[in-house]
Amino acid sequence: MPSILIIDDNASVGTALEVLFSLHDIDALHALSPEAGLALLEQQPVDLVIQDMNFTEDTTSGEEGEALFQQIRARHPDLPVILLTAWTHLSSAVDLVRAGAADYLAKPWDDRKLLVTVNNLLELSETRRELDRRRDREQRDRTALEARYDLRGAVVADPASERVVNLACQVARSALPVLITGPNGAGKEKIAEIIQANSLVAKGPFVALNCGAIPAELIEAELFGSEAGAYTGANRAREGKFEAADGGTLFLDEIGNLSLGGQMKLLRVLETGRFERLGSNRERQVKVRVVSATNADLPAMIRDGSFREDLYYRLNTVELALPPLAERPGDILPLAERFLSGDKALSSAAATALQRHSWPGNVRELRNVIQRAELLAQGTRIDVADLNLPRAPVAARTTAPSADPDRSRIEAALAHNHGIIAQAAAELGLSRQALYRRMDRHGIPRE
Repeated sequence: MPSILIIDDNASVGTALEVLFSLHDIDALHALSPEAGLALLEQQPVDLVIQDMNFTEDTTSGEEGEALFQQIRARHPDLPVILLTAWTHLSSAVDLVRAGAADYLAKPWDDRKLLVTVNNLLELSETRRELDRRRDREQRDRTALEARYDLRGAVVADPASERVVNLACQVARSALPVLITGPNGAGKEKIAEIIQANSLVAKGPFVALNCGAIPAELIEAELFGSEAGAYTGANRAREGKFEAADGGTLFLDEIGNLSLGGQMKLLRVLETGRFERLGSNRERQVKVRVVSATNADLPAMIRDGSFREDLYYRLNTVELALPPLAERPGDILPLAERFLSGDKALSSAAATALQRHSWPGNVRELRNVIQRAELLAQGTRIDVADLNLPRAPVAARTTAPSADPDRSRIEAALAHNHGIIAQAAAELGLSRQALYRRMDRHGIPRE
């Protein structure tokens, strides 16, 4: 049951408020003086304070209340305080609200308005506490993850990226092939490096090949090597990526760009560890952990015949789906700070602009934006203008939003807003109570 501390020298005021709150399942404590109120705050936790502004008879200056408010704010900076008095000045109210007061109500008060204000503040306080608890849990989990595994300097600040990294570390010590999916620039190669660093072949080589950057006619030579004269321009024998990665990890980025012929040979290597160089009949043997990545829809490519189904299932023993940066909002500012190389810092407005940007280019775009802004910023702080972010286009709404979101939309909104009910409800266009009702209807727990 939530609890409220009432600090008022009028016993009848305390009694009236105690009765009002008890009828609405709220526990109320009453102190007749600022000193008694401050002492009670030290003795037991409360969720909210309602305090008078004058405690001495015939005093109307409000200075006693302001002094009490400042003492509460100094000792309990996150505790919401409602100021309640028969004597009010608008300037005093504005000053105290700016200083952190939650609200300023006049006596005699309106029960309905007071209850609405109190319930809103109690819910907001509980939301903040739950968010703090969740952040504490996530921080402990991240600390444990960093202590147990080599994360290769990766920024893991968002629960979505933490889940992917955690799974990558868990599967790292197996020899199974891993397929990393996700958009360009999201950080798939960093995940591959984490797998290598925590694998049984961590001391072996880590060799990366972007299959999309090599012409189709040369990709097989890059993978398997070639003998002199195997193709035009092959003046000498050269080893391929599989030989270079022997005893370690081979990371094949943009695996969807591999030709069908290359796919067939890759499948054979994955199954047997054997291959021949281009232009050679001599079979070679290697032991390589293969990690591949793609931003393509491989199942769709299988359906249209451009990707082998048997290779897909061989590569996809374990799939790690890395979300785009826009779906990992907790990573944005830590990544931006990581990319800052000099003594410049982001202004609060610039930080807000970064968090609001959609990041179609993902982590790669963020790095480029920060590097450019750091170069262009004149002073020691990077402001919004230095970021030079494009203005988001205003999309015309063609259909009205659904008034009754389904389970997947509700879960997505809760995940996007880190479980904060008020923010998830706003995103869905619902009130908090309406969202709670739909969560109960779909069996979504109120964590």
